[in-house]
Amino acid sequence: MAFTYLCNLSLTSSIFFLFITISSLRPVVTSELGVSSYIVHTNEQARPSQFPTQDDWYASMIDSVIDQKVQSLSGSRIFYTYDVVFKGFAARLTDQEAEKFANMPEVISVFHDKATLKLDTTRSPDFLGLNHSYGLWPETNYGEDIVIGVVDTGIWPESGSFDDSGLGPVPSRWKGACEEGDGFNSSNCNKKLIGARFFLEGFKHSSSNDIVYHMSPRDDDGHGTHVASTAAGTEVANANTFGFASGTARGIASKARIAIYKACWQDCSPSDMFAAMEGAIKDGVDILSISIGYPEQPYYENLIARAAFAAVKNNIFVCCSAGNDGPGMSSVHNAAPWITTVGSGSMDRSFPVEIQVADKSFVGSSLYPGKIINGSFPLVNLGYCRFEKTVPNDVAGKIAVCSSGSVTQSFEDGKLIHEAGGVGLIELNSIFDGEEVKAIAYTLPSLTVGYREGQEILSYINSTRNPTVSFRIHNMTVVGKDRAPIVATSSSRGPNPNAPEILKPDIIAPGSNILAAWPRNVAPTESPRDRRSVKFNIISGTSMACPHVAGVAALLRAAHPDWSPSAIKSALMTTAMTIDNQDAPIATYVDMGQATPLSIGAGHINPQMASDPGLVYDADTSDYIKFLCSLNYAEKQMKAFVDAPNACTSHAGAPGDLNYPSFSVVFKGNSTNQELKRTVTNVGELLPEIYKARVVNFEVEKLTVSVEPQSLTFKKLDEKHSYIVKFKSNYSVDKSVGGLKQMVFGSILWESDRHNVRSPFAIMWQKN
Repeated sequence: MAFTYLCNLSLTSSIFFLFITISSLRPVVTSELGVSSYIVHTNEQARPSQFPTQDDWYASMIDSVIDQKVQSLSGSRIFYTYDVVFKGFAARLTDQEAEKFANMPEVISVFHDKATLKLDTTRSPDFLGLNHSYGLWPETNYGEDIVIGVVDTGIWPESGSFDDSGLGPVPSRWKGACEEGDGFNSSNCNKKLIGARFFLEGFKHSSSNDIVYHMSPRDDDGHGTHVASTAAGTEVANANTFGFASGTARGIASKARIAIYKACWQDCSPSDMFAAMEGAIKDGVDILSISIGYPEQPYYENLIARAAFAAVKNNIFVCCSAGNDGPGMSSVHNAAPWITTVGSGSMDRSFPVEIQVADKSFVGSSLYPGKIINGSFPLVNLGYCRFEKTVPNDVAGKIAVCSSGSVTQSFEDGKLIHEAGGVGLIELNSIFDGEEVKAIAYTLPSLTVGYREGQEILSYINSTRNPTVSFRIHNMTVVGKDRAPIVATSSSRGPNPNAPEILKPDIIAPGSNILAAWPRNVAPTESPRDRRSVKFNIISGTSMACPHVAGVAALLRAAHPDWSPSAIKSALMTTAMTIDNQDAPIATYVDMGQATPLSIGAGHINPQMASDPGLVYDADTSDYIKFLCSLNYAEKQMKAFVDAPNACTSHAGAPGDLNYPSFSVVFKGNSTNQELKRTVTNVGELLPEIYKARVVNFEVEKLTVSVEPQSLTFKKLDEKHSYIVKFKSNYSVDKSVGGLKQMVFGSILWESDRHNVRSPFAIMWQKN
């Protein structure tokens, strides 16, 4: 089972350059005597009466299976117990002991606590339309007293983004703690950072890595600090990265409180993640922001989905990043319907560098802070940028061209080229990267260009005896000129691999080149060769998009404290934008073609509109249980979510029957007709209000869609009405055509004089 950080896949963090004193740190302890970590989910109803507590029962279970050969193992075998996300414990066991547990009738499931981790603003609030003079910010006092829990790599508390000036006392309902450890004490918490905890037992017992970390909530990676400040960072004037993106940095809910739960070290251990999420639920967070995910698997085996279910049951809004495995189909992570799944889009801010090749200009992106060199220089094509210690000898005095790699690799290759006498670097996107260009903090004049422009540059080099290039313009930061949003190439796509009847991702938010707080002990490129230090860094990925949604959800919770997590999700989705800042349909960087609901879900987040959606599609855990039953899960699998026996005694219907703010229809075999029912709840206060249905269908020749009834009238707050959508297929599957080309997209709109409530739909035909 592998966890993935859902940050930009071009970032790596397997090695860190530390500016701090090594003597203040302790190495992670490795596994011993063939023992590793396991998570044991127990059936609480099977606990014998002679055991008054869970702990007594668990200790007895351990004693009954213990291997005599490892009885001498120091310390307690159990290192976590769980009673919110489920009833059970995490323990150090041999494989044989774990197998014995798995065969016990009172044990529901056993998971190997094993994971490999990969790392899965000054502009974005303005880009999202948030305003100091009106709307959500002043109406909610910037989300003050809402608590956002962030499960990630920790936090750098000294950052100005976590200053508590002007904030009132910590909410009295808060039950969290500020845990002390290496380089971190209770004084690092304040009225902004109200909680900080760390969980490493699972990683410590399952990892053999000897990388040195702070054994505390302090961030040794950067990811957690960046995410937390994006969601709820305090306003900081003159924020920038080497002079780029200069301005006032602020989180989306800049007066919301932050609670950090450090559960990711080099790896994210499932037991640590579980303990962190359980801690957040018990502490009393209102919002959970999780930019981490599993490769998708059945929900009963997905530990984030299981813990998120418990959080939603406790009225906590959970948003997760969709993953960076795009643009391939069915690559989305965190696709449980009780999670708000967030994809990544661009903003209208760029860091352009223009070059002249022959008689044509090309514009790329760069965070190189120095002066651009004048004059024309020879070009040399080095192929792939994958250098270890040396580069070809013929780069001196030339500008190198090669295909791009990760941010860390690009920095290191550029540094080697510079040391070899190269005067510049042009990195070319691969066909898989498309037209989305990375902004990289190079140490020599450099830029990255999109795939199509890169191919033109290569064609020029290959057809010219003495190719040359010159840098023309270095504009540092440009705002408001670029088309945006555009879906990031790496942002994971649907259909939902677990339940294609639930459309995922749900929404997109700014995730490309986001500036936010950064630890002073982590280089901006995360390269051990990068000796620079920054207070703010610019990085990309769905990890950066997710906290934008967490911040907006905090504002909505403050504005509407009676809304459920599903109501907040519905408001975000039905008011989302599908048109960009140039009044064109949102595009994708893959080919600059029109994005579909498989990549944008309902569209791009629109905070101000979400505060007054008119109608919401509400659901609670009982609805989600019916959904799980519709997946034909066995009773033991259902116990991952429900303690009671026979959770699926009544007919559960189909997965698409869930009262969800979007539609996803799968025609299987010879089926040609499907009907889906939805119920909407009025949250608009100007009454009465009459809504009329309208269908927008991209390909009417393949599909007929009708809505009954055609109008809905609401006369009071919280009034509910139901309607049915009939989907009729007019299409026969062509087995020679790719799946995406046979899909149909559109939307169902309920329109009144004051509101436009939009639900996207995706239609698929399953080949026999």
